[in-house]
Amino acid sequence: MNQKTAEILCEIEKVIVGKNEIVEKILMAVLAGGHVLMEDVPGTGKTTTARTFAKVLGLDTRRVQFTSDTVPSDILGYSVYDKNTESFVFKPGAVMTNLLLADEINRTSSKTQSALLEAMEELNVTVDGVTYALPRPFVVLATQNPVGSAGTQMLPSAQMDRFMIKISIGYPDFESQVNILRERHIEDPIEKVKPVLGTDELQELIKEAAAVHVADSVYEYVTRLTQATRDHELVQLGVSPRGALAVCRMAKAKAYLEGRGYVIPEDVAAVFTDVCAHRLVLGTKARMMEEKAESVIASILKAVEMPVLKK
Repeated sequence: MNQKTAEILCEIEKVIVGKNEIVEKILMAVLAGGHVLMEDVPGTGKTTTARTFAKVLGLDTRRVQFTSDTVPSDILGYSVYDKNTESFVFKPGAVMTNLLLADEINRTSSKTQSALLEAMEELNVTVDGVTYALPRPFVVLATQNPVGSAGTQMLPSAQMDRFMIKISIGYPDFESQVNILRERHIEDPIEKVKPVLGTDELQELIKEAAAVHVADSVYEYVTRLTQATRDHELVQLGVSPRGALAVCRMAKAKAYLEGRGYVIPEDVAAVFTDVCAHRLVLGTKARMMEEKAESVIASILKAVEMPVLKK
């Protein structure tokens, strides 16, 4: 692991206690140029995690608390007529930032949710026929409460596909919970953390992660895995080509985080569930059997042979 990524993780873990694996996954997604969806019950630290990443990475950040009356213009921006110049002036929305914290994204309408699609995929927004580029890097860290909670609705499949990974933070273990109670009744630990780098340095790390080598046998392994999701009897809609690309980018980021200049098949297997489980649409048979996407992914990882890289 290089010095900068080690410093980033060390600083973040001062706040996010006992969740090192989750912190690494989010950092990998950021290095891979992707977006993160965190699903969990309230109070497990989703918002705190996003705020901590923004501060440590030195990113400009904005937060949107999604509600039933949040409208697309709140997210994208809008144009207003300026009498002095006799022209329309663009007023930027919340997406004009480096890191957008989209809090409880599944509490708003499908129309507002979909407003993020162009921004997440193309890194642009189009308002009144004019396209505006977003700052780079641009990362969405979205939180949602489990579907079925009061006032929630599922995100459309097209938007789920835009999130590179979906993770769950979960409750802290006993020792971590004790540490949280001991340390946080007096002050907010986020106030203690310091920025490790700026946007330019982060962009360099992203470029370095993208340059990690992937052998043809690893590309073929990713293809066999994603093809298996499309052919599985319990799956109605498998992993898309966009999802396959996301697997490769996350595997590169994992290799980079571990200090390697090349991807090994184990990197692919390690990230495959987080990248792909939320992209699967299970069929009626799976729902009747109460199967989860994660268990389907696990069976595919066991069934598809892992290649051995030539030395």
